[in-house]
Amino acid sequence: MPAEPPTVQQDAVQEPAREPVHHEPGQHDEPLHPDAPLHQEAVHPEPLHHEEPLHHDDSAEFAPHAGYPVHHEHEDDAHHVYPVHPDHEDDEHHVYDDAHLYAAGEHHEEHLDEPAHPLMAGGSSVAVVPATSKKVRRRRRWLALLLTLAVFVTALVVGAQFLKPLLGGNTIADYPGPGTGEVNVSVEPGEGTRSVATKLAEQKVVANPDTFLRELTASGGTIAPGEFQFRQEMKNSDAVAVLLGKGEGKVMYFALSAGLRIGESLQAISKGSGIPVAELKSLSDSPAQFGLPAKAKNLEGYLAPGEHRFPLGTPAKEILQNLVTTTTDELKAQGVTDPAKQYDVVTVASIVQAEGGQAEYGDVAGAIYNRLKPNNTETAGLIQSDATVTYGLGIKSFHIDEDQKADKSNPYNTYANQGLPVGPIGSPGKNAIDAAAKPKANDYMYWVTINLDTKETKFSKTLAEHNQYVEQYNAWCAANAGRCT
Repeated sequence: MPAEPPTVQQDAVQEPAREPVHHEPGQHDEPLHPDAPLHQEAVHPEPLHHEEPLHHDDSAEFAPHAGYPVHHEHEDDAHHVYPVHPDHEDDEHHVYDDAHLYAAGEHHEEHLDEPAHPLMAGGSSVAVVPATSKKVRRRRRWLALLLTLAVFVTALVVGAQFLKPLLGGNTIADYPGPGTGEVNVSVEPGEGTRSVATKLAEQKVVANPDTFLRELTASGGTIAPGEFQFRQEMKNSDAVAVLLGKGEGKVMYFALSAGLRIGESLQAISKGSGIPVAELKSLSDSPAQFGLPAKAKNLEGYLAPGEHRFPLGTPAKEILQNLVTTTTDELKAQGVTDPAKQYDVVTVASIVQAEGGQAEYGDVAGAIYNRLKPNNTETAGLIQSDATVTYGLGIKSFHIDEDQKADKSNPYNTYANQGLPVGPIGSPGKNAIDAAAKPKANDYMYWVTINLDTKETKFSKTLAEHNQYVEQYNAWCAANAGRCT
């Protein structure tokens, strides 16, 4: 059986050959406080008859045991402090119980998990806390490292989620399709693919202009100008198919403004449809095939203003017939069914469109019909419209001279020739056609637009009154240089 550990009342080892030198306790030798931390390797008593004298290193730190005398002069005294074990160099203090010494630490690792023996200090029993092993410390370091890494990764993920909207990280590459609703997008002649992609993204047709451009480039196709019908949130591939005419959304598109002359209208149709102007003009110069009366020279006045869309590949004649039918349908809606009468109404409507502001269309039409009455002595059947003269001259101007007014060779000169001109001078809009078909009843013989910006028009019954309004027009022209040429 192992020897019982010594107490403070008995000697730990009997060595008759030695006289130990005892240090008398002084005023600075205080007993070990029961709560003071002790770091000691767990030791267990072994039979002492095999022990070899243990050597003490003077450089080691000493931790006196309360109740035990500390011997400074004899290295082999039975009660002394051992140096820190080499495997625990980073421990601050390792105190060995001299009553339970091991020979050269031969059982150091064997009983680490067994409880330490208590020391008697001031009548209180103090348990010696086992030192932390190297393996445990290594495990703790790894756990601390993993915890730090986890915190860092979490912070990184949270930060990325916060910054993603600011950096545009929420932009998706493509919509799943097929999309909803209806969106019309125009592609102008010569417009670049980047501009088209931006339009589609702004209209939410495609999710991302860059990925759409890559899809378009990969297709190897070429975009033709025109009006295209899309859905919102389409797949890139589906939107590309529409642009390349592989889908059902490809259309020809063009817009005609009210008041355009025949040449301008044909140019706009050609630009939007890709049909050559020469082909369109050839058809227009044969108006009878579109139902116009014999006195019509071409389709002037019958190409209805507005936005027009036709399926890709629609023939030129079908396009022109559609525009003519739109105009004749409006005439019929106003009660004008005879083709010859329709032609006259369209001619009056074209003058109304050119001469008056929209608010005064009805009064301008009424004044024109007053001038055409056979008993009219004020103007002798002359309409006297500047717009008709300039049309016959092939120019656009707000000013004509006296020689131009007197030129009877101009069939559109309503200063020199009585009655209506030989035909329309442009394409009237719906409101002008309605006014010409159903003019306002009035006694006016004259009108003049005194402000070209607001289209304010003044009406009068006599020439003297009319000349006063002409002076207002001249004053506006003087104040707005270059506008009345």
